[in-house]
Amino acid sequence: MNFNWQLSTARLLTFSCAPFAIFLATAVGCAQAQSTSQPTQARAAVDVVELTASSAAERMHAGTLTSHALTQAYLDRIAAIDDDGPRLNAVIEINPEAIKQADALDAERKAGKVRGPLHGLPVLLKDNIDVAGMVNSAGSLALADNRPKQDAFIARRLRDAGAVILGKTNLSEWANFRSTRSSSGWSSRGGQTKNPYVLDRNPCGSSSGTGSAISASLAVVGVGTETDGSIICPASVNGLVGLKPTVGLVSRTGIIPISVSQDSAGPMGRTVSDVAALLTALAGVDSADPAGAAAEGHVADYVVGLKTDAVKGKRFGVLRKAMGYHPDVDASMDRAIAALKAAGAEIIDAEIANDGRWGAPELEVLLYEFKDGLNAYLQNSGAPHASLEALIAWNTANKEKAMPFFGQELFEQAQAKGNLKSAAYRKALNDGLRYSRTLGIDAMLRQKRLHALIAPTGEPAWLIDTVNGDIAGGASATSPPAVAGYPHVTVPMGLTGGLPVGLSFIGPAWSDVRLLQYAHAYEQATQLRQPPTYRASSVQR
Repeated sequence: MNFNWQLSTARLLTFSCAPFAIFLATAVGCAQAQSTSQPTQARAAVDVVELTASSAAERMHAGTLTSHALTQAYLDRIAAIDDDGPRLNAVIEINPEAIKQADALDAERKAGKVRGPLHGLPVLLKDNIDVAGMVNSAGSLALADNRPKQDAFIARRLRDAGAVILGKTNLSEWANFRSTRSSSGWSSRGGQTKNPYVLDRNPCGSSSGTGSAISASLAVVGVGTETDGSIICPASVNGLVGLKPTVGLVSRTGIIPISVSQDSAGPMGRTVSDVAALLTALAGVDSADPAGAAAEGHVADYVVGLKTDAVKGKRFGVLRKAMGYHPDVDASMDRAIAALKAAGAEIIDAEIANDGRWGAPELEVLLYEFKDGLNAYLQNSGAPHASLEALIAWNTANKEKAMPFFGQELFEQAQAKGNLKSAAYRKALNDGLRYSRTLGIDAMLRQKRLHALIAPTGEPAWLIDTVNGDIAGGASATSPPAVAGYPHVTVPMGLTGGLPVGLSFIGPAWSDVRLLQYAHAYEQATQLRQPPTYRASSVQR
């Protein structure tokens, strides 16, 4: 489900009536609208650019906006800037039932039934999450015909909350766990997703499509998945708020896996309050998830506790080792520290002991768990290929279309591993948890009496490079909480060279609600999110 290691396709429905000239328009109606389940309904323009979930909900409550109109506006905008215009290539498939779902939710609202704050709001899901009636492919042509018969646990949660499942987003193929030199945002089924700020820059991965799409206002909010960096990095480089929850808080049932010990689905949005609202719908105790029982007592309404003074009196440890790689990022981090101090926080220097010693154990664990988890998913879902071994053979037989840029080294390394009873696996798992948790984050928080750690999330987006793969350098804040299974929030910290950078808040297990509160307070004090500009290139010629 998404490991950040280092060509559009046809959709079920296409909406290609919008010309390039309107891709930045705030009113995004096509002149010749596609037919819907209500062909006579008026097509009043709806401005969806930077529209928040709370604003949309307020307008629906007031009767000035319907789910039908909002859903259609997003479909039109996808046509205008994803299929046409700058061609972000972020949405891999449209839900053919989206308008029908919106109409049903409008009828419920009219009858006095409102399921919650997401009622009638369109949401995009990453294409490794089962949605009944849609393909779930992990971006791979090998699974282009994989149509799950039932929803993933979190897809059911979204439907129950009244969300409209608008479609699926592109991703780094197999969540960036196929090759050691992949290009984030590329998949054989979906092609290369672009960064909406500067189109020749990488959107990061593996939740690339969700990051690009939500930044470009192609839906209200979106769902990504992460093993190590795959929500946090694309959120940061696409100017979004992203949360990688504590493992177990959000179910993994019905999601194509990498790691049972690290995987998590999570919310991505343009504001902290939107992310909190989506997490409220996603979080839940799932007895079918090996980590699900631990979430008992930790599921909450994540919106109600948001307040602007949440950092006052709190002690944050700044990870200085994550700085010193890019002067503009360092300058943004210095401003973030000043803003937190001005809001009443105390900032001290911090360093996670045994820094980096979890790296080798992490890879070993992921190789073992990927083989075990993927084989189980393929067999239980009735997918076209029943094992990792069969996928390797299919990729080899279809290498011209499946592997035009990079190979499947990680697939092959995982296939060579034994089962989860292996002594080597158990040692690697224990070592990773010891270095990242007991001797790492937990020790630092306890020794310095910290409420959370802060750091620059990473560097600005790098150039797309399908020859060499991802060429990101410098430090990243994602690995310690990823290996530990702990929560991690990133929030916009400004722009450098027109490209977003993020501020990370990292805490112990089940501190998700507090991290969102800290991020909200910082966001409200600084207001540094800026909409994308869709520049063709940042390279001076």
